[in-house]
Amino acid sequence: MNLQSFQEHLNKQGIEITEKQLQQFETYFHILVEWNEKMNLTAITAKEEVYAKHFYDSITAAFYFDFTNEFHLCDVGAGAGFPSIPLKILFPQIQVTIVDSLKKRITFLNHLATELGLEGVSFYHDRAELFGRNDKFRHKFDVVMARAVARTSVLSELCLPLLRTNGTFIAMKGSNVEEELTDAEDAIELLGGRIQHVEHFSLPENNGDRNIVIIDKKRKTPKKFPRKPGVPNKNPL
Repeated sequence: MNLQSFQEHLNKQGIEITEKQLQQFETYFHILVEWNEKMNLTAITAKEEVYAKHFYDSITAAFYFDFTNEFHLCDVGAGAGFPSIPLKILFPQIQVTIVDSLKKRITFLNHLATELGLEGVSFYHDRAELFGRNDKFRHKFDVVMARAVARTSVLSELCLPLLRTNGTFIAMKGSNVEEELTDAEDAIELLGGRIQHVEHFSLPENNGDRNIVIIDKKRKTPKKFPRKPGVPNKNPL
């Protein structure tokens, strides 16, 4: 996906992108590739793949959820900033908090935010399990997102405690999600959530199938969740 098709595919979805925003994505790409030589941020470094499988893929959440409002978003385990930084570039009014367990990635994100001129972003080096038990952040966010390989039951335990009641959890998943969601239903209910809907789609230009799971927060998460670091992965609900 080159710059022109990136712009065209966003336009088809009703998203207009300015020259400044295009330049921010270009800067993002160059910083990502430069830092990736020093630390492992992504296995995808070819420009057209980065635009399709990182930038555009991150933005697909905005096709199914309204990002034009002002709200506070928490991105759990964002790594190199996906999906929240591409969304922040296009929707600068949202406030973004990223938590990641690797200090080097937080250093990268701070540098990236400075170079892109982003305001209303904050980054925390912490385990998601501990972050979700911190009263400063627990039950505080309007939207929580994760674009990660962990199963939905695990992601739900890490993300739902951070959401305020009536907030929205957006889980960005790969091609196979049906069996995973069946396994996760009881965990989601236990944690105070309810699956609202699942969107199935393909990225343009044969870049793969995706699913976006939208989960509503119906009530506060019980105090015992999330469990201690490492436990959700080893022993999913």
